[in-house]
Amino acid sequence: MSKFLVFGHQNPDTDAIASSYGWAYLERTAWGRDAEAVALGTPNEETAFVLDYFGVEAPRVVESAKSEGVNQVILTDHNEFQQSISDISEVEIAAVIDHHRVANFETANPLYMRVEPVGSASSIVFRAYKETGIDLPKEIAGLLLSGLISDTLLLKSPTTAPSDPAVAEELAKLAGVDLQEYGLAMLKAGTNLASKSAEELIDIDAKSFELNGNNVRVAQVNTVDIDEVLARQAEIEEAIKASQAANGYSDFVLMITDILNSNSEILALGSNVDKIEAAFNFKLENNHAFLEGAVSRKKQVVPQLTESFNK
Repeated sequence: MSKFLVFGHQNPDTDAIASSYGWAYLERTAWGRDAEAVALGTPNEETAFVLDYFGVEAPRVVESAKSEGVNQVILTDHNEFQQSISDISEVEIAAVIDHHRVANFETANPLYMRVEPVGSASSIVFRAYKETGIDLPKEIAGLLLSGLISDTLLLKSPTTAPSDPAVAEELAKLAGVDLQEYGLAMLKAGTNLASKSAEELIDIDAKSFELNGNNVRVAQVNTVDIDEVLARQAEIEEAIKASQAANGYSDFVLMITDILNSNSEILALGSNVDKIEAAFNFKLENNHAFLEGAVSRKKQVVPQLTESFNK
């Protein structure tokens, strides 16, 4: 039997790690397949908190599938090739479990594809457990709960689906935690930015998007003090410019998200600033502007940028 690698996107967040870990366990227990959850980067501080809390070892980091002797992979929490493993075009995609838009995606063979407009890939994985009747171990329930909390900012994000609160309550019960108390502690664990260099800060949670021929990088950091991050604007901008030069990004958009008040500051540099301003109907002053009520890159930033760049 061939082995499957299961992984989320590059610069993995909590949902990417949790959903891949949960789906790999389901592959093994429900269908008897040889599946290993791996990661396309080192877990961030929020995810490290989660893994430590539930006593789970971090998935090992891999750079390519072929070097692992694997020909089949399963993607969770992403489907766009530029966000995936380096040799994604050289292996067979056996399945996709995702909650994002579908773009830049095609396969030579049929596959299992489950893409749903819910708050997290972890939400989808949880429903698959219920459908198969497999008992959910406490630690996996905790990981899936954490993935949902992370991607919906404790159910406050507009990406939260109507079904997600019930899923969160059920997972919290299985994981043996208080949803609000654990969720807030988890989110705060990911807001310690002072110890990170500007280069690390802009790469904590960053994804690339192909927008009408432009390679646009959209990054997000969570904080409890936007001004504290903006105080480092000069060094952050230098890091952004270096990243643009090294990777060919036409534009770089950084969301600085206040998780307590559910707002964001947008810091943007690039050759299409006019399109970025038009996307959000604001004017950048000193390269940044306030975006009230914005906490979701997936729903409140990328669709607006896509529409503006396509005009």
